Amino acid sequence: MDLFESAKEEMQRREAPLATRMRPLTLQEFVGQKDVVGEGTYLRRAIEEDKLQTAIFWGPPGSGKTTLAGIIANMSRSHFQQISAVTSGVAEVRKLIQEAGDRLGMQGQRTILFIDEIHRFNKAQQDALLPAVEQGTIVLIGATTENPYFEVNSALVSRSKIFRLSPLSEEEVRTVVERALADPERGLAELEIEEDAIQHIVGMSGGDARIALNILEAAALLAGMAEGGRVDLKIAEEAAQRKALLYDKSGDAHYDTVSAFIKSMRGSDPHAAIYWLARMLYAGEDPRFIARRMVIFASEDIGLADSRALQVAEAAARAVEFVGLPECKLNLAHAVIYLALAPKSNSATKAIAAASREVERGMTPPVPIHLRDASYNGAGALGHGEGYLYPHDFPGNYVPQRYLPEGLDGDEFYRPGSEGEEKKMSDEWRMRLFDTPE
Repeated sequence: MDLFESAKEEMQRREAPLATRMRPLTLQEFVGQKDVVGEGTYLRRAIEEDKLQTAIFWGPPGSGKTTLAGIIANMSRSHFQQISAVTSGVAEVRKLIQEAGDRLGMQGQRTILFIDEIHRFNKAQQDALLPAVEQGTIVLIGATTENPYFEVNSALVSRSKIFRLSPLSEEEVRTVVERALADPERGLAELEIEEDAIQHIVGMSGGDARIALNILEAAALLAGMAEGGRVDLKIAEEAAQRKALLYDKSGDAHYDTVSAFIKSMRGSDPHAAIYWLARMLYAGEDPRFIARRMVIFASEDIGLADSRALQVAEAAARAVEFVGLPECKLNLAHAVIYLALAPKSNSATKAIAAASREVERGMTPPVPIHLRDASYNGAGALGHGEGYLYPHDFPGNYVPQRYLPEGLDGDEFYRPGSEGEEKKMSDEWRMRLFDTPE
């Protein structure tokens, strides 16, 4: 039976995808993440000394989270158990915790529990882990592509050391590819490949070692079916097809990309703004979400400097509903460039924020008597509207009178901006009210 299992494992190893076969087995083979697991780092020492405590590996696909877990399994004297949050339920988690407790009590051996995609565990599943982590029954290692501060139980996060992994650099991805091309046992040492094909594979990986190796393996298969059996640029392009972007629409990359989009428009950079628009659309973002963000931006960051921006953004939003993809890309691009080029003012944003703070303080003085509604029977007897001056009865349709309630003397919630149409409007306003343009 042992011989049969050994042969089965050897067959699986030979038939496994290239990315699995080439997965590093030691820290010396591990590529990238030097600030996380390089010489002298806390994590490296903890792994080498077998003193790892509860940790969460957070990073994009292909950055080495699962690989690090595998290296820990190879190097640790602890019992190592791996499960996936996609397929495991609370019952399995509790069973593993019970076994870990028995193992610790009877054999004195720690258990390291690695949970891939831990962000996919629901609250009940994450809560089931907490007592075992607190009591030291298990050493938890979670892997996630999502921000753990958003997606993982805060109690677990507070008891974990967070290690953030970054996409690999092109140089690091190239190292991974070249190792596969040089390894006669696990890799593709017999494959002939041209330099520009390697460059294309590396460039299309997006810092994801797994993607690079998958493209390389596909290219090798295509080359085997082609005359000459050599991977050239054309074959590499065919193998790569379309680049897959890291963009979970409910996750961290989503919010980071949207943030870059908004900040590029705010910074009046149409080149960057249109790039982030294209990237969101490429990744499958809902164009209605993009349009909503643009409508908000038009008032939040442009406001009175160019009030037409709100009209442009709202028109784009209606076009998205009316036209739909792919043609509404043109409407969105039109609006994005307009918003990026428009003069900027956040005076409306500041004004409503300042007024809201005043209201939230709890000071809500009554409406001045002369501003109260006097349209209903009996209002006059209450004095409502008494002393109100109707602006249209005065030259320039303006007359000085109090509009704020008592106790808010001198409060200026709106402070005019100095860009675009707002400056002209505010100068005319000051001239009309105070005869003191600025």
